[in-house]
Amino acid sequence: MGVVACHTCDLLTRPSDAAGTTSLCPRCGAVVHRQKSNSIDRPLAFALSGLILFAIALTHPFLAMKSGGFVQETTLLTGIFELWKQHLYGLGALVLLTCALIPLAQLTGLLYILVPLRLNASAPGSVTIFRTILHVNSWAMMEVFLIGILVALVKLAKMATIVPGTAVMALGLLTVVTTAAMATLDPPLIWRRLDRRP
Repeated sequence: MGVVACHTCDLLTRPSDAAGTTSLCPRCGAVVHRQKSNSIDRPLAFALSGLILFAIALTHPFLAMKSGGFVQETTLLTGIFELWKQHLYGLGALVLLTCALIPLAQLTGLLYILVPLRLNASAPGSVTIFRTILHVNSWAMMEVFLIGILVALVKLAKMATIVPGTAVMALGLLTVVTTAAMATLDPPLIWRRLDRRP
């Protein structure tokens, strides 16, 4: 690893590259760098699990409403289609973007970057893709979408019998897995591995 400036006293130090170590500033004792363990394998495993859960969430029934012998099943994308039918194009596009497209792009982008890094290589365009993943991370709002669904379920339970589908569990797990993938990622290590300059 190269030289890093301490965030507290600006002393230049060379942190340790060993996995799972924390480098402290010799002058003030502040944390200069924390090297995460398994910082390629863990986010890679979470991203792969996330893609599988995403496929389950999109293809399986999300909710079923039973009322007076009438049963209506919905999928994850049903709400977006209903918004489009009501000519709420902006809101529908925003929900589609923040709850489906950005998380999907985030997971596939992580796989695109981490699989070659695991094999000691780098894929073309990895720097741009990784920069984009870090930039759009705040726009992936699946947990907000999930909370909104839970609130709606509580209100709808008074009018009809709600039967959660497989996709509800998959979406809940997907939220946890996506958060874990980003939390276990070590951006400084990824940037160093992507930098192939001598």
